[in-house]
Amino acid sequence: AMSAEQWAAMMRGDESYAGAKSSFRLQEATHALTGMPHVFPTHQGRAAERILCAVVPLAGRVVLSNGLFDTTRANIESAGATGIDLPTPDALTGHHPFGGDIDLAAFDAALEEHRDRVAFVVMTVTNNTMGGQAVSMGNLRAVSERCRARRIPFVLDACRFAENAYRIWKDEPEGRGATLQETARAMFDLADVFTMSAKKDAIVNMGGLLGVRDDALAEKVRVNLILTEGFTSYGGLAGRDLEA
Repeated sequence: AMSAEQWAAMMRGDESYAGAKSSFRLQEATHALTGMPHVFPTHQGRAAERILCAVVPLAGRVVLSNGLFDTTRANIESAGATGIDLPTPDALTGHHPFGGDIDLAAFDAALEEHRDRVAFVVMTVTNNTMGGQAVSMGNLRAVSERCRARRIPFVLDACRFAENAYRIWKDEPEGRGATLQETARAMFDLADVFTMSAKKDAIVNMGGLLGVRDDALAEKVRVNLILTEGFTSYGGLAGRDLEA
């Protein structure tokens, strides 16, 4: 359920087409939490995925992941790429604190096998495909380091970022920050892009987010977003949903 503050905020929603106050408040909140310089609202998380898959060349390429959510895989494969899940071998039976981790040995082998064909890497936190299990900060850092060494974009599917941050806080002392917010921010700091269905850990009725660091990629997102979501300030959402 949404919080009392969120319900109250919905009554303050600014429905202006462009320059809505609710849009500025959303930008302020998401920049503070994620550190991403460019954050775009969308009507759902799958819309954020569609836009990402439209602005990154995918035909004939592969996307590696700890476990692609069904809409993520659908958008990737619709754009002509192959999605490859690389969970740990006993992810569903091992009862580990971080059963959502990617298998780093398999990941290294896939990076070598596909070399220049890897379009980007998606880490889903928590890992829905593996039963909603958490991903460790150590695993996220290892993947981020490998991606940056090879100049491969690292995408965080962050719909359950808060739950994952809590699990790191609870079960991985060496990976957590001083607060839950700092732990969450550390996760986002590892990524070049994030997609998010806000209907999960942001507990809103409707909405998604797409965040990117690269200025040139952000401009491509702006152009493509208008095709299906509307103006970039509201991304297909009512002001009340932006506010919540």
